[in-house]
Amino acid sequence: MPTDTPLTFGALGVADDLCARLTRDARTEPFPIQAAAIPPALAGKDVCGRAPTGSGKTLGFGLPIVQRVARAHPNRPRALILAPTRELAAQIETELRPLLAIRKRHSASFYGGVGFGPQLKALRRGVDVAVGCPGRVADLVRRGDLQLADVDIVVIDEADRMADMGFLPEVRRLLDLVRPKRQTLLFSATLDGDVDVLVRRYQRKPRRHSVTRADDGAKVEHLFWRAPRERRVELTAGLIKHHDRALVFCRTRHGADRLARQLGAAGIDTAAIHGSRTQRQREQALAAFKGGRIQALVATDVAARGIHVDAVPCVVHFDPAGDHKDYAHRSGRTGRAGAAGTVVTLVADEHRAAVRSLQRAAGLPERVDEPRPSRPAKRRRRRS
Repeated sequence: MPTDTPLTFGALGVADDLCARLTRDARTEPFPIQAAAIPPALAGKDVCGRAPTGSGKTLGFGLPIVQRVARAHPNRPRALILAPTRELAAQIETELRPLLAIRKRHSASFYGGVGFGPQLKALRRGVDVAVGCPGRVADLVRRGDLQLADVDIVVIDEADRMADMGFLPEVRRLLDLVRPKRQTLLFSATLDGDVDVLVRRYQRKPRRHSVTRADDGAKVEHLFWRAPRERRVELTAGLIKHHDRALVFCRTRHGADRLARQLGAAGIDTAAIHGSRTQRQREQALAAFKGGRIQALVATDVAARGIHVDAVPCVVHFDPAGDHKDYAHRSGRTGRAGAAGTVVTLVADEHRAAVRSLQRAAGLPERVDEPRPSRPAKRRRRRS
């Protein structure tokens, strides 16, 4: 019997109807975190997964939920998925919706920045799987519009980001409201500090799985370029033109808006996305970037965990990340699921010491090189 036979979702216990849909979407071989997490999750066990962003965690917890979730009564979901950002909550719900439809189950996303009306209507109609940010979910609970006593499957996604954003007290209050004998699935890039407290308090003998993308070093190139402040816009524009499209990170909202204007003046179609933009503006900017109607999306760290765009060839740290965790979250927008990518950090002289510390903590070579000359890529035809 051949030993190199590809692993399939069916071999992990995923039902035939769901496998058929995955095959239709050209998803036939599970990623490592999916192969590790799906079998115990299908068996009803708690799972604690450590995996980098972009490694396929959504299907790792999503397929077991789709296969196991019971039908809900109005305002009383049976599964709850908590995510730190609006974009990530919307992304998860969008990915699970067609799979849930196969089983005649319903989902909805719940986050701030939009009115309560559509969310209340969805709850009254019946939501089997609720995906939301802790703040809005807690608001709905306090209003009496959402009851969690029937929830028997909970997912905490990007738990370390929850901790960084100060959401864990609210997460704990929500977990205290769901069924005591629930199944709890927790996924995070790191499992130290407050996240470990969450594991010990709310999980029962979890199956622990730690997955890293061993081929990242070969497929994602991490570059640190010496960049005087007056050259950063020029270098960023050159990188975008060379790669055809890029996601660019700035430290502040004002800085993101300013850079978007500067790149626009350089002839690059650009949009900015950050916490001061309305939810509609953020969705429109992200849709334009996904659809290829703009070349560059300039974002603050609010978007580092919430943007899911396939085949982003380049990430530019216009302002260096604050620490190695932020660096990993930002950089994880390229090289997703083992694809190739380039990450470039622009380093002004005053940032050299901080960048060396970041490189050391991230396990990267402590070096800053001179910028490479960039030649424009052959432009692809834009989608209308």
